[in-house]
Order: sequence, then C-alpha cells, then structure tokens
Amino acid sequence: MTIAAITQRHTDKDLPSLFPGAEIRWMNNVPAQPEPEIAAYVDLDFVCDATRVEQLSRLLPALVFVNAVTPTLQEIGHPFVRINAWPGFATRKMHELVTPDEATKQRLATFYSQLDCDYRLTPDVPGMISARVVAGIINEAWYAWEEKVSTREEIDTAMRLGTNYPLGPFEWGERIGLEQVAGLLRSLSLTDPRYMPAKALADAVAGLPKKLKCD
Repeated sequence: MTIAAITQRHTDKDLPSLFPGAEIRWMNNVPAQPEPEIAAYVDLDFVCDATRVEQLSRLLPALVFVNAVTPTLQEIGHPFVRINAWPGFATRKMHELVTPDEATKQRLATFYSQLDCDYRLTPDVPGMISARVVAGIINEAWYAWEEKVSTREEIDTAMRLGTNYPLGPFEWGERIGLEQVAGLLRSLSLTDPRYMPAKALADAVAGLPKKLKCD
C-alpha cells in the first residue's frame, strides 16, 4: 500500500514510522488530481484556508488525512480525516483521528487493518484529546515560570522525573511549536477561560518570526 505524505517541512528521515507497513511517497505540493496507486494522502502542512482546502478536495473520494489539530471538520467543510500529526504524536502506534461520517469510519477500519499501527476516533473538537491535555500542561508550566516558581530547566526536570513524562513541558512546547500550542489554547479559551494562554507564552509567540501558521 502506498501513502502520499504532502509536506515541505519534513523529510523522509523525520517521520519514518508515520504509517508503518506502508510505502510512503513524499510530495512537496498537493497533486492536481488523485493517482490510482495512492491509497491515501496525508497533508502534514495543512493550513485551513480556502486555497489549500480546495486543492485537497480534488483528491476526494480518496482518503485525505489533514494535520488539523485545532480546526474542526465543521470549520474545514470537507469530508477529510483529521489526524493529530503534531511532532511527537504522529509516529506513535496509536493515531488520533476524527472521521466525517460512518462510511469513512468503515474505510478507516479497512485501511488500518493493513498497517502496523492502530487508531482511536475522537470528537470533532479543537485539540482532540492528547493535544488538548499536553497544551494545557505546557500552559500551566508557562504560568509557573511567569510567577517565578522555578526556572524552565527545573520545571522540565521535575516533570520528567516526577511524572515520568518523556519531555518536560517547555521541551514539548519547543518540539511542537509555540505558535501551534498557543493557537490551540486560544481556540479552547473561547469556550473555557481556563485555557487562556499565559502572558509569558503569548509574549514568546509574539516575538517569533512571522510565518504561515499551520495547526
């Protein structure tokens, strides 16, 4: 089975275990039309804008996965499959997915039966499950640093040793990208003020070089 990974930011060395058991074909741009030998397309650089969505819609009815951790399918407006492909999440043995309908749910079951990994379906909400939790932990770490509870390095060390996390919250934030984390937190804060980004985190994001955001 051949899966196309659409990305200009990653290389074939970055995500070798994206879909174990499949042949990964790397594409720099969205192809103009679907190719019969491609079982699914995975847009790792997805941006929720009209141009990108329209390009991807031409690939339907093929399975089209989009790295849309914050935008929901309702916002996107097309029957893609949302996947949590943030750094550190996509290459786990268990993928987080949001499916648009029952027919696609059945197709995913057949699709994943041919791969050496599994998946769980999550609600169509910003952050799905694990990204929402991790973003909240990162935000609390920024609040703690802002209040001078400890240094970033000490907070990372405490979380790694005290909770057995693979990375500390500041390390997680740098790996995922502070813009992506803050963007998810802002989206979540629209319905729950507890997710309001810490001022120190917002200031750190404001100081980053301006670039096209990809959630």
